[in-house]
Amino acid sequence: MSDNGHILVVDDQKEICDVVQEYLSGEGYRVSTAHDGGGMRRVLGQNHVDLVILDLMLPGEDGLTLARSLRNESGIGIIILTGRGETVDRIIGLEMGADDYLPKPFHLRELLARVKSVLRRVQSRVGEPGQPVRTTARFAGWSLDLSSRALLSPGGVEVRLTTGEFDLLSAFVGNANQVLSRDRLLDLARNREAGPFDRTIDVQVGRLRRKLEDDPQNPSLIKTVRGSGYIFTPTVEFS
Repeated sequence: MSDNGHILVVDDQKEICDVVQEYLSGEGYRVSTAHDGGGMRRVLGQNHVDLVILDLMLPGEDGLTLARSLRNESGIGIIILTGRGETVDRIIGLEMGADDYLPKPFHLRELLARVKSVLRRVQSRVGEPGQPVRTTARFAGWSLDLSSRALLSPGGVEVRLTTGEFDLLSAFVGNANQVLSRDRLLDLARNREAGPFDRTIDVQVGRLRRKLEDDPQNPSLIKTVRGSGYIFTPTVEFS
């Protein structure tokens, strides 16, 4: 049995499940399939799964609902497949907790690259055996636990972050006082390049500002550098 990871493909099109299963199995992954939310839960209840490849359009519960449920229950990797063209679907999917998305039709080699990227991030969230995993970043009175993903306000109140918001804030605290382009932020937070109309970072920055800033319209922590990107201005201390 391969130890590259166990991947669950959830798609109501059997042909897609079969093709992806054959390809990823050939790349050394253990691959299971399901065709709806009930099937997904049965597989998860019987096996350890590292990554779910999840179609948005499913009978019964849709992929967005299932992605939110998965993220609320675990840190499992999630890649959303979508045949839709609207950017809002991709953004909502990331907001629901997905790690990445891939529009249909897709190339299997690109899917493999996304799988490898997400599995690396999942492993980094869990931490390597024998290494300290509870690292805390402190800035402007805020405290971000990079292991548990808990964000505490200066008043000690926990502020809930989506996976996308946590990934972006982690990228900021790890590169404080540096001007970061949208492409660089996508690479740091998602390990992928921005498309020509990809505004995911702008949406995520806006959401983070509403959670972190006293005045989101005049931000002092995450500032826009016109024509270049964003800069995270506080001094960050790690412990």
